[in-house]
Amino acid sequence: MSLSKNVLEAWRWWETARDDLQAAETLEKSGMHAHACFNCQQSGEKSLKALWFSVDADPWGHSIQKLVADFPQQDLLKPFEQWLRYAASLDKFYIPTRYPNGLPDLTPAQSYTEEDAHIALERAKFLLEQVRLLLPSK
Repeated sequence: MSLSKNVLEAWRWWETARDDLQAAETLEKSGMHAHACFNCQQSGEKSLKALWFSVDADPWGHSIQKLVADFPQQDLLKPFEQWLRYAASLDKFYIPTRYPNGLPDLTPAQSYTEEDAHIALERAKFLLEQVRLLLPSK
């Protein structure tokens, strides 16, 4: 893909990540904490994939922590340990927030709290905002 196509693709992924975060905020306000947490995970994943596209790399997988750890220009991710910590935290919301068999004897709605959603929102916002600062202009 050409660099200009990569930049456009990066922005498409970032804008979708922003939309996922907005959906998460709406879900959190509605008391749907498990769904808010999942949308935060999605926002974080898509934010990182946007960053990968912006450097002409091909992201693969759903683990945000792996997308951070394997990012080809890690020197851009400062403070790196915070990126890793936030990514790992959001990864925990990928499957058990959606499936009743993800946690023993409980549904996601019974398991995830307002505090979980608040933390997920904070971390997804950090990733979204930091990636925005690193993306080249359209």
